[in-house]
Amino acid sequence: MPDSVRFDAAQGRYVHLPLTSDGESAPTDYRVYFEEAGTGDVGLLLQHTAGADGRQWRHVLEDKELQSKFRMVAYDLPCHGKSVPPEGEQWWRREYRLTREFLMSVPLALSEALGFDRPVYMGSSIGGHLAIDLALYHPQRFRAVVGLETVPYTPGGFNMEFYHPEVSNDFKAHLMYGMMAPTSPEALRRETAWVYSQGAPAVFRGDLYYYSVDHDVRNTAATIDTKVCSVDILNGEYDWSGTPAGGKELAAMIPGARYRTMEGLGHFPMSEHPERFLKEIRPVLDRILT
Repeated sequence: MPDSVRFDAAQGRYVHLPLTSDGESAPTDYRVYFEEAGTGDVGLLLQHTAGADGRQWRHVLEDKELQSKFRMVAYDLPCHGKSVPPEGEQWWRREYRLTREFLMSVPLALSEALGFDRPVYMGSSIGGHLAIDLALYHPQRFRAVVGLETVPYTPGGFNMEFYHPEVSNDFKAHLMYGMMAPTSPEALRRETAWVYSQGAPAVFRGDLYYYSVDHDVRNTAATIDTKVCSVDILNGEYDWSGTPAGGKELAAMIPGARYRTMEGLGHFPMSEHPERFLKEIRPVLDRILT
């Protein structure tokens, strides 16, 4: 092999997870794609945003410092990216709608399949909301959660504007472009939007069911026990959906939770400006390890 050939550290493969869809009584086999990097002793699950896939974490997976401390796994949710819909269901006969129970089941099943013992979970947007729900409903399964771009409740996003024959994926991509910091590198802002332009038409709107309807912790966040599962919340300065004010409000609801505003970052910190994001997140993850 020529010396000039360069490979990324991350390697991808598929795992079959038994997941139960809403309205179904028996689990279905879901073939889920994930990419993995790192040789550390602690698992780190990385959840992408609505309508996207695990490519958003590609820069984080290549960070050598984190590779030495964690076994990092970035996965594509079912029906996202390379995780095509399951063969065992007539999924085309019903509306795609992501619910809290199904979404929580994915990192739980993946963690078990990979043999993780109380891993760290980190996600952005719907992934950030999921961090809080996991700490609320399954604290014993995770040593810590890190919620990026998360707030107590985000109503109004679940509407037909995001799944209509006159609304293209290009529109969704440009909308996401406007949620990023103007100071983030242009090439990476464009890459983040490009990933959005490739999502299945129904997926983005369906994901927003969880984001805007099924996630609401205004009356329950205070019951989270951060002595069992620690909670960190970090929101980008330029995010107009998961705002810094909303992140501070959420952290104040959870006894022992920590909040930080990420200056110069927007709704997609890990992909729009990974260099700046890594400077923000390394100290957080180091504190979790110690």
